[in-house]
Amino acid sequence: MNYIASANRYKEMTYRRCGNSGLKLSAVSLGLWHNFGHVDQLENSRNIIRLAFDSGITHFDLANNYGPPPGSAEENFGRILKQDFQSYRDELIISSKAGYTMWDGPYGDWGSKKYLVSSLDQSLKRMGLDYVDIFYHHRPDPETPLEETMAALDLIVRQGKALYAGISNYAAPEAAKAIAILKDLGTPCLIHQPKYSMFERWVENGLLDLLGKEGVGCIPFSPLAQGLLTDKYLHGVPADSRAAKSHGALQENQITEKVLQQLNALNAIAVERGQTLAQMALSWVLRHETVTSVLVGASRPDQLADSIKCLDRLLFTTEELQDIEQILKK
Repeated sequence: MNYIASANRYKEMTYRRCGNSGLKLSAVSLGLWHNFGHVDQLENSRNIIRLAFDSGITHFDLANNYGPPPGSAEENFGRILKQDFQSYRDELIISSKAGYTMWDGPYGDWGSKKYLVSSLDQSLKRMGLDYVDIFYHHRPDPETPLEETMAALDLIVRQGKALYAGISNYAAPEAAKAIAILKDLGTPCLIHQPKYSMFERWVENGLLDLLGKEGVGCIPFSPLAQGLLTDKYLHGVPADSRAAKSHGALQENQITEKVLQQLNALNAIAVERGQTLAQMALSWVLRHETVTSVLVGASRPDQLADSIKCLDRLLFTTEELQDIEQILKK
């Protein structure tokens, strides 16, 4: 059955300007880190992406190594794009990244110009695209000169393979240097993608201030701490949860008695606010003016629908923020 997007898709979504650029992003963006690889059901992935766009989400975030296996999320996204979204391409912001291991040998990792240019060429083929809207360097490279890595991003934009350049996982000092280099090259850094949640707050030690000062957007990933900041773990570790698996970023030994107490105390505040814990955690990240959008993942359409409802209540009282801070400091 041919997909026709909802005529009301732009009526409820909030859009925020990305730093000092001319680009606006949906306040909630869909990340394809998990649940879109060849190990997943394509039809479920398709339904999540359709719901996202029908709900006003315009930004779809990928990377060369997303899957598993690596590359398969881009391949599946490309299939869904071709079948459902060809006529909507100009309404979409599609991003990809390179910086982690992708293929064997000395040219399949980190931040050389050789790797970044080759990787994006491969990503474009997998997705069936002429260009991506945003291309990120995925993580700092301790050995390649930063000037080379940023020159590669500048080259890629000038070649028309990406419209904007971004960086991810850069600490404030590294980010400041990267932003300055890109500015001098004439390709401003559009956006930074850091890990940020109630349980991961390193960006508050200078990075958010830097991005605000430099007019660079911010789009945090893992705002729910790999699903920890949801209703799922309020009473321990369910057998079917991500933490119960032997692999993955969230492990069962991370869910201590202290963490369970924090989750339940935070959930009590969320209930008082008329939100789920996940919705409050997303609202908490989005409360910063510097934050343009927040990246959410989903394994089912209903999970995504729940996350989008965070936009119904973005404001916090001073007392709520103080109470949350006290819980997180325990």
